Amino acid sequence: MSHKNSYYETLFQSMQDTSLESWAQDLPAQLEQLSAESHGDYARWSQVLSELPEVDNCQVDFKADNLHINTHNTIDEQQLETSLKQLSPWRKGPYQINDVLINTEWHSDWKWNRIKDHLSPLKNRTVLDIGCGNGYHCWRMYGEGARLVIGIDPSWLFWVQFQAMKHFMGDKPVHLLPFGIEQLPDALNAFDTVFSMGVFYHRRSPIDHLLQLKSTLRQGGELVLETLIIDGEEGEVLLPDNRYAQMRNVWFLPSVDTMTQWLQRCGFKNINVVDVNQTSTQEQRSTGWMTYDSLKNFLDPDDENRTIEGYPAPKRATFIAQKP
Repeated sequence: MSHKNSYYETLFQSMQDTSLESWAQDLPAQLEQLSAESHGDYARWSQVLSELPEVDNCQVDFKADNLHINTHNTIDEQQLETSLKQLSPWRKGPYQINDVLINTEWHSDWKWNRIKDHLSPLKNRTVLDIGCGNGYHCWRMYGEGARLVIGIDPSWLFWVQFQAMKHFMGDKPVHLLPFGIEQLPDALNAFDTVFSMGVFYHRRSPIDHLLQLKSTLRQGGELVLETLIIDGEEGEVLLPDNRYAQMRNVWFLPSVDTMTQWLQRCGFKNINVVDVNQTSTQEQRSTGWMTYDSLKNFLDPDDENRTIEGYPAPKRATFIAQKP
């Protein structure tokens, strides 16, 4: 199976005669340079995709928290569950196909429901979702009326999970590119709305990341940024010594006021904090679809307000800001 340009013909077409047209000229060559076959599990994952049941014109409720898909075809649901579990761990979701509930590690619907009413209406907008995982939020953005949604995430497993869901969702204007943010062109200045959720604290240079996010937006475009934060005053920031909640690649956790200041310094306007929420062990947990350790294992067993390393437990804030 090639995941190269045959997967993206409708994307290339959607980018023509838009502010993304210049990227569309370079994107096929970028995709040709990618190779998933070197991943040790890719052949097995490809087999799962090739054996998904044939379906046509599935009915999808893109506004449902579980992105409920109903197939008109009769399918072997036990076999489908067995197949899709071969693509574990499933981290972002949930999804449901007929009676098969993909009960993912994250209740990504909870995050979406906390922020969706604060967004500028997505109807007819071109949207970029950076670090999109398997694309759960991309489908929710499409459900809010987005004209084109492009998600990027370098994980090949997430890309395969997205393709499995797209098999049932149909040929909608929702696409996932197996890219990191470094592979985006400089100064795109193209998207109406850009989401960066759960990415910021993995970046070694927070200001450079904010400037790169700004460069993807058109004038007047909207940034939706969700990140780990700490309680504190302007100027306060946590830089973990080594691991944070067992994650190695966590760098800067600012206070809300510090994050606001950074956004201001990078030239963003109309900055609003629309949600602050301490992550619960009900929102992020182990399931039959993600059987590894999860948040409960990363917290102090005697104090859920501290990580196992002794830092404040994960608290997340969502900021919405505008590029002038």
